[in-house]
Amino acid sequence: MYDCRLDPRSDMTMSDVYAATIEQAALADQIGLSHVWFTEHHFCEDGYLPAFQPLAGAIAARTTQLRISTDIALLPLYHPIRLAEELAVLDLISNGRMEFGIGMGYVPREFKAFGVPLKNRVSMTEEAIQILRLAWADGPFSFHGKRYQLDDIEVYPKPVQPGGPPLWIAAMSEAGAQRAARFGTNLLPQGRRSEVLDPWRRAVTAAGRSPQDHRVGLIRSVYVTDDKDRDWPILRRAEQHRMSVYDTFMADTPDDYGWRSSDTIPQTVIIGTPDECVAELQGFIDEYGITDIASSGLPPGVDPEMMGPMIERLATEVVPRLTGPASG
Repeated sequence: MYDCRLDPRSDMTMSDVYAATIEQAALADQIGLSHVWFTEHHFCEDGYLPAFQPLAGAIAARTTQLRISTDIALLPLYHPIRLAEELAVLDLISNGRMEFGIGMGYVPREFKAFGVPLKNRVSMTEEAIQILRLAWADGPFSFHGKRYQLDDIEVYPKPVQPGGPPLWIAAMSEAGAQRAARFGTNLLPQGRRSEVLDPWRRAVTAAGRSPQDHRVGLIRSVYVTDDKDRDWPILRRAEQHRMSVYDTFMADTPDDYGWRSSDTIPQTVIIGTPDECVAELQGFIDEYGITDIASSGLPPGVDPEMMGPMIERLATEVVPRLTGPASG
């Protein structure tokens, strides 16, 4: 996972951060990791990634196997036709390796700056999902909804993947879980298990589908080291910087979405030897039915030379020992 943030205490420049991110993604591709995810926010002083498309294109051009997605992109801040075109081009550059993780957003100042009413985010998100799928199908289409009015449009070029890149929906509430089930997407659960993961499984089952036919993913940093006392103070500082912005975001929103609740699906750091990481990860995978985990590739302020060996050890000493969820 990359959010491309610059710790002001670091000697790196913003250009260095992007260069290191691309190099790390190329390394991940070479050593057999399966995907890279980008996350999006706007107007953060540390440069939090505001535009994933250019970076996705650069990484797509440098890799051959790595699948590329978002967790998440703020769908109401995009016009769905323009986004459908951009994702189709990225799918072609990557030869069918794009996916797309959808979030509605929740930070009022982001919506205000883009001139998008926060109160319209649900209808804008749901209509945009429908439009993306129509745009990637064969033939022209029209769409008349509450937010978008489109007549006789056909988007070219078409993606490599039939029907377009696979979609994920982030759920921070039961309404989000129901949305993911209704649209038949993969799930990015965040918040209380009782409000996101469990309702989604019930809704998918009630619709006559199996939850095991979908992927369930989240971001959780995993750092492999034989010297935790040496490495953790460096990584802890980076993680504290990385997480501090979310406390600010949550302070500005009307709902805490289970932020730091005891029932929240864990996204805390896992750090230790390969054996320790395997044990904790496997227990987590089995308990929650997680299929996809994205670890922070370049925490803000951490030297890429420190992270490279950790990523290699994650790929070679931890991931091959993990099995899929015992109970999806």
